[in-house]
Amino acid sequence: MNSFTIFMSATIDVFEANKKMAERAIVQVSDTGLRTALDKNTNSIVVIMKHVAGNLISRWTDFLTTDGEKPDRNRDDEFMDSFATRVELLAYWERGWTTLFDSLNSLTPDDLEKTVYIRGDAHTVPLAIQRSLGHTCYHVGQIIQVARIQAGDEWNTLTVPRGQSEQFNRERWGEGKPGK
Repeated sequence: MNSFTIFMSATIDVFEANKKMAERAIVQVSDTGLRTALDKNTNSIVVIMKHVAGNLISRWTDFLTTDGEKPDRNRDDEFMDSFATRVELLAYWERGWTTLFDSLNSLTPDDLEKTVYIRGDAHTVPLAIQRSLGHTCYHVGQIIQVARIQAGDEWNTLTVPRGQSEQFNRERWGEGKPGK
């Protein structure tokens, strides 16, 4: 495998894993919980998801040929809960992720040598990809944290449960440790 394939595969895998983790978190939250901010200075899950989707749509539409901050993007509106239903929210969320994955999957090795712009600032394509990955993962972490709080005692952990690392490792690797 060449470096381009390895890099793109790893990037897409991390984006996909974060999307799935966010979705596994939000299914554990009621519709009311999705819309409830923890306090007046934080965003609800709906708002965070709307912002992530809006950002992905803006950044990844015509990624190589237009500035990542599209003139028709209304970023401030992304911080307003305007969805009537969970179905509407999830459709917009999916649109953002589809835009991202379609764009990533269309890139070629030569594209990694190109420069793209975000709010007028030049970025190499790998830097723009990593910037988007970091931004998205940051907000996925917020979604999961708020979902964890909203779900309360009904929460099903998304990773290895507390106090069960040893058991997980034994099941994964048997009695030995990795590399032994």
